[in-house]
Amino acid sequence: MSRDTKKIGFWKTNMGFVVINALIALCVVIVLLFCVLRWLRHYTEHGVEVEVPQITGLSPEEARVLLQSSSLTLQVIDSTYSSCVPLGMVVDQVPPAESMVKQGRPVYVVLNAKQRRQVVLPELSDVSYRQAASTIQRLGLRLDSVRYEPSQYRDLVLSVERNGEPVVAGTRLSEGTALVLVVGKGLGQENVQVPNLLGLSLMDCRSLLLASHLTLGAYEYDEELTDETAAKFVVYEQTPAGGGMLREGSMVNIKLSRNVEKAIMGNSHEEDNDFF
Repeated sequence: MSRDTKKIGFWKTNMGFVVINALIALCVVIVLLFCVLRWLRHYTEHGVEVEVPQITGLSPEEARVLLQSSSLTLQVIDSTYSSCVPLGMVVDQVPPAESMVKQGRPVYVVLNAKQRRQVVLPELSDVSYRQAASTIQRLGLRLDSVRYEPSQYRDLVLSVERNGEPVVAGTRLSEGTALVLVVGKGLGQENVQVPNLLGLSLMDCRSLLLASHLTLGAYEYDEELTDETAAKFVVYEQTPAGGGMLREGSMVNIKLSRNVEKAIMGNSHEEDNDFF
């Protein structure tokens, strides 16, 4: 039998049949893999990348239009407050500008709040300067400066000011508001006259004492204090009395009441003492 006849005979055997089917299956798999890879390449747009534009500082509408021109999309994920960017504008973006990404990818952005968040100022009087400064920063407020005044104790906060005016605890402030801390520096060397505080509110007492280089000590009310009645209380007694002399930074204690007659009686006693 010739060599060609032997070859033909092999392919007609069962082993030849198996080999032929295996080769056909391999070719089919290769073709399928090739087609799948081509499809994936087209579907994922492999190798097609665009540069992410800078959208920080733009409004969401402006940012969306700019991203669409680069075949990208905008997705807002959060909002915050920043004094570095106008209200309502994009304050941060991911991926950052000039990054290379695939077309159609979303760019995640954080927007600046449309209005400043309101925070409540806690009681900072008689708190250490370091603790008060930390609290102000944590609340999102801004410590503009520190002013030192004579006081019974060093490094304790005497008052908080905004635009030159005292700010009491409980006041609602916009995030980013600049505050000034008035901090004690210890007793001074000079003697100053104690002002007459009778008939004044608690806030006015703080201001007047600070202007006189004195500090407010203990204060008490003759009845229970509520949010509705707080502004109606006035001083009816102070220790030491007005007109006396104290070292700079010394404390003056007061008592407050809604009964105006108490303040009037206190004033009359002061005038009698001055007369004699």
